[in-house]
Amino acid sequence: MVPTKPNIIFLMTDQQRWDCLGQFNEHIQTPNLDKLAERGITYNQAVCQAPMCVPSRSSMMFGFYPSQLGVRTNHGGLYEEQKLPSEPLPELMRRAGYHTAGFGKTHWNHGLHNPLPPTRGFDVRAVGLARNSGHYEQDAAMMGDLEPDGLQAYHEETKHYGSGEENALGYIGATSQIPMEHHRDGWVAEQCLRYIENGIDQTKPLFLYLSFLKPHAGFNVPKEFEDLYQLHDIPDIAQPPWMYETDTHLASEDEASSESNYSRRRAVWERLTAEERKRTTLRYWANCSWLDHYFGRVLDGLEQQGILDNALIVFVSDHGEMLGERRYRFSKYCLYDSSVRVPMILSGTYVPEARQGTVDERPAELIDLVPTLSEVAGLPRNPLLPGLDLFGSLQRKGTFCELHGKTASARHSTPGLMWRKKDWKLILYMKGTLNDAVGRVDQFQGELYHLAEDPNEWTNLYTDKTHARRREQMTGELLMHLACTWSRGPMFYDSHGFEALDVNG
Repeated sequence: MVPTKPNIIFLMTDQQRWDCLGQFNEHIQTPNLDKLAERGITYNQAVCQAPMCVPSRSSMMFGFYPSQLGVRTNHGGLYEEQKLPSEPLPELMRRAGYHTAGFGKTHWNHGLHNPLPPTRGFDVRAVGLARNSGHYEQDAAMMGDLEPDGLQAYHEETKHYGSGEENALGYIGATSQIPMEHHRDGWVAEQCLRYIENGIDQTKPLFLYLSFLKPHAGFNVPKEFEDLYQLHDIPDIAQPPWMYETDTHLASEDEASSESNYSRRRAVWERLTAEERKRTTLRYWANCSWLDHYFGRVLDGLEQQGILDNALIVFVSDHGEMLGERRYRFSKYCLYDSSVRVPMILSGTYVPEARQGTVDERPAELIDLVPTLSEVAGLPRNPLLPGLDLFGSLQRKGTFCELHGKTASARHSTPGLMWRKKDWKLILYMKGTLNDAVGRVDQFQGELYHLAEDPNEWTNLYTDKTHARRREQMTGELLMHLACTWSRGPMFYDSHGFEALDVNG
């Protein structure tokens, strides 16, 4: 029997800026993703729900905001399978009749808390990490088991890059000396290609998830992709006229941690020449081109199998990368556009022909993917989910992102909240911890940026009286967005899961 539901191909990267696609940046070579954009819809105003991996990916996979899930930092996670707030995306697809195959990073972040976590809906699973890495999933093929020498070679090459490969050396990077297949992403890509050639169940529609670890640092890049770029073509990183943050949520963090990663990286980058700084940008772009190459090989394989004759192809990243902006800041962990905006493309034959090759400027969020793909798969709508169907007519007034610090202790820090519209952005935050925050709510601070005129977010207009009306309007919209979201669920948990709220009365 030939499946009638569209195949769903979900392609994902880690820490790829929204503007690191050839369609938006003439310097970057991503021909395969550009081809998807030509045959699909680019959601140009898409944002993540938290500017770090674990809460962003959890939010995307379960369809709720990080605070609804209780997963607010990279040190959180949903560990108990019997107490999940909803079915994760792969489980939803399996229930809809799909054969589900997952290759690469999910970052459920539960491997060290449960020695035998399940694959959460994937029939076939491969992870490019070691079994003891904290990301082991029961019945998953692990690179550490099947290609231990290759994984060891990768770790040896990056051993000086620090935690998460994000210290100064990780961002300076190097020309990789190991074969591509010994990189974690290379191994995952090869596993995916073997599956496409030999493992697809042709009696069911396919849900294929391919998620890479890069262009996240470290920037150790195969030479053939470095050679796509010339250093003299790379622009230096634009910097603001001021030397230090003064009235922003990052200034608050800088005050609290003078010996932070940012301070150490800045001390390194201030000593580098413009050419040395450009090399970092070059290697980041080269990583984007390398992953684009793998996406092209995978899509070619799927096309040869006839899978793309009836398919929806999704491409996203989990958050962005500051890449040295705002006086040499790297990584994410902030609410500025380079950190929170993400590339999002929906492509394939499922996309109406009239919308192929278009750019959608409506507000979009990663949590929109669960309701969108559920609709595509023919599943009933979960009334608790705050996301919207990206193919539907209903649209939100703005986009939301939340930040709760970036370390284990920061789980108790006061939140920073973002409300973003196409031309304006509001950020509200407080200093200090949650311990006494309820008695200090009048001490909140804010940022307001006119993105249309100040895309770098260098000029904070929050206290500018000429913009007071807009500031209050956006504050009210943020408040009501949160009130409406938290009012619809999750409501409460019983032995059968979270009870649904009848939003239709």
